[in-house]
Amino acid sequence: MKTPITEMFGIDIPILAFTHCRDVVAAVTKAGGMGVLGAVAHTPRSLEIDLEWIENEIGDRPYGVDLIVPAKYEGSDEGGVSTKQIIDAIPPEHRRFVDEILEKYDVPPMPEGDDTGTMSRGEDALFSAKNAAPQLDISLAHNPSLIVNALGPPTREMIEKSKEAGRKVGALAGRPQHAERHINAGVDMIVAQGGEAGGHTGEIGSMVLIPEIVDASGDTPVLGAGGIGRGRQMAAAMALGAAGVWCGSVWLTTEEAETHPTVKNKFLAATSADTIRSRSRTGKPARQLKSAWTEEWDNPATPMPLGMPAQPILIDKAITRIDRAAFNEDSGAAKLANYFVGQIVGSMNESKPAAQVVFDMVDEFIDATQSLAAQLES
Repeated sequence: MKTPITEMFGIDIPILAFTHCRDVVAAVTKAGGMGVLGAVAHTPRSLEIDLEWIENEIGDRPYGVDLIVPAKYEGSDEGGVSTKQIIDAIPPEHRRFVDEILEKYDVPPMPEGDDTGTMSRGEDALFSAKNAAPQLDISLAHNPSLIVNALGPPTREMIEKSKEAGRKVGALAGRPQHAERHINAGVDMIVAQGGEAGGHTGEIGSMVLIPEIVDASGDTPVLGAGGIGRGRQMAAAMALGAAGVWCGSVWLTTEEAETHPTVKNKFLAATSADTIRSRSRTGKPARQLKSAWTEEWDNPATPMPLGMPAQPILIDKAITRIDRAAFNEDSGAAKLANYFVGQIVGSMNESKPAAQVVFDMVDEFIDATQSLAAQLES
């Protein structure tokens, strides 16, 4: 295949795979697409380890790194605040509510002395420019071909450093105005992410959004995202003007994925109606699997979720406790357990190797485009 994206990165197939799993990055890249590692939950050391491992696995093939630097978050007007400052400012009623959820569903406490939590690392809050700065430096010390900012326009520092290092820069957009801002900031490609996508999304569906962003982006290539995990959806996105696709959810049930086993089984059994946009995990609307967790937070009689990054800091240790106990699929913790996933989850009903997902998408894409071509000839 030949599109502006395959030419930009020297890849065979314009499928970019966003994933937090280094094994999926390597598998998709070796299958002819391009893996993009989500770095937000990595410590500086774990990011170094994973990037070194990826590069040893894929050789000189291209890959990307995705960072989260929101344009607006709690404390951003003051240049960012520390994790301790955010913890101190969390309302007592929110702390009580989290404790009540854990008690209601009989989630056991962590073992004595185990204070593990994904946020308990350093002074700078997750989902902030301060936290992403060392991740960017580590990424540019390695060899990714692409640096992506997942929330808002990339910062000037991100673009300047990446361009100086000879890397391409991308950003996600949920509205045409977002794409225009990204392009004015200097990005090389846009990901048009429809509301069907997992994680942070806007409200506009892909069928409407992709052509709007293509029209707004001029010569800047656009990837279609949101509800894309099969070849027919890839063909539809490219018929709407996209130069390729950006897929995330579809890798969560692959054999390589590090998805929690209980959550993975929930994904495999879910329908496309079993997701919801909720602020309950990050403080911003993020599509995720419906569960007792989202039901508790979306109840108007309970406290509203806090903003980003206060909400993820508030629930950090609770999520760790839930995930630890959710291996028992009959437990209350299992009822609470969920994760970010898009509406494509309804088609994710079989666990297979990530490379096979790529090959199946390509085969179905070819069938779909040939079917359309045949209709033109008749």
